[in-house]
Amino acid sequence: MSLLEAHDLVVSREGRVVVRLERLAVEEGETLAILGPNGAGKTSLLLAFAALRPYAGALRWRGAVVDDPATYRRRLGTVLQRPLLLDRSVRENAGLGLALRGVARPERDERAETELARLGAAHLADRRATALSAGEAQRVSLARALALDPELLLLDEPFAALDAPTREALLGDLAHALAGRGTTTVLVTHDRDEALSLADRIAVLIDGRLRQIDVAEAVFTRPADAEVAAFVGVENVLPAHVVRATDELTLLRIGDVAVEVTAVPPAGDDFPLLCIRPDDVAVAREEARSSSVRNAFRATVTRLEPAGRRVRVTLDCGFPLIAHITRQSARDLTLAEGDRVVASFKATVPHLLPRRRR
Repeated sequence: MSLLEAHDLVVSREGRVVVRLERLAVEEGETLAILGPNGAGKTSLLLAFAALRPYAGALRWRGAVVDDPATYRRRLGTVLQRPLLLDRSVRENAGLGLALRGVARPERDERAETELARLGAAHLADRRATALSAGEAQRVSLARALALDPELLLLDEPFAALDAPTREALLGDLAHALAGRGTTTVLVTHDRDEALSLADRIAVLIDGRLRQIDVAEAVFTRPADAEVAAFVGVENVLPAHVVRATDELTLLRIGDVAVEVTAVPPAGDDFPLLCIRPDDVAVAREEARSSSVRNAFRATVTRLEPAGRRVRVTLDCGFPLIAHITRQSARDLTLAEGDRVVASFKATVPHLLPRRRR
């Protein structure tokens, strides 16, 4: 039995439907990331899960319909994008939820300090909340929610307002805190790295609709459709034509270029979309003679762009192809726009999607 289930859930905002779900289940002990672009309806869905926004349909807690929101909310810990802290000490803020539930001061201080320590904020206990940085304030907000020992922790973009170093540090500390206690968690985020770092499963929400839910590896390597592929970073989504499919390989044509893949074509679709993650495309000066890679193409570098710690390489192989390589690899290859190179990917890498028909 799932911990929380949404059935035929419809969430509206200002008279407009922003989320419509047939069913979404949160399993006990898992971390589920609700991943989607800005405006997808993620926060509205989380607020409905927290019984803080009206909804149509049903929420079921351990199989029973949620019909008493106040009692239900006592099972939850909720952290919003902006920490809501009082002008009191960090210790008092971390224990505030416990105070509202009538927990005696010695116990709530002890529990608050325990959670602050787990999140690397024990040294802040006596500081005023108004003197905290954004990252420190979010640590206190997380500690306050975890001090309640919630059966379900709801996180709404908790890292969105933080700079990159602060975000990475807090992400690691939260992952450690959650792993140590097994708290069921729903994380709303638009950031793919956050979802990959924390989630057991990922639910992709686009335009208020659940487009795919699966383990992280499946979502990022086998996206359900072209829009999901584009959002999760599968930048190469190419129209293909099935020439031949055997028990071992599928032969495709992309323009005039032959491509071999192990993926099975979608049933009844001779014109699927070929999806390749840029990280799975290799770039070299010459083709390796002993390589087992079945797909290697002479290509021209048409664009080079820094992309964080990597370089985004746009290639013309007779069809457009994007590769992500390390900065060191780009230096070793002395790449420049206009260079002739070899682009390659294994036959096991691509994923085939049915082409969306109008």
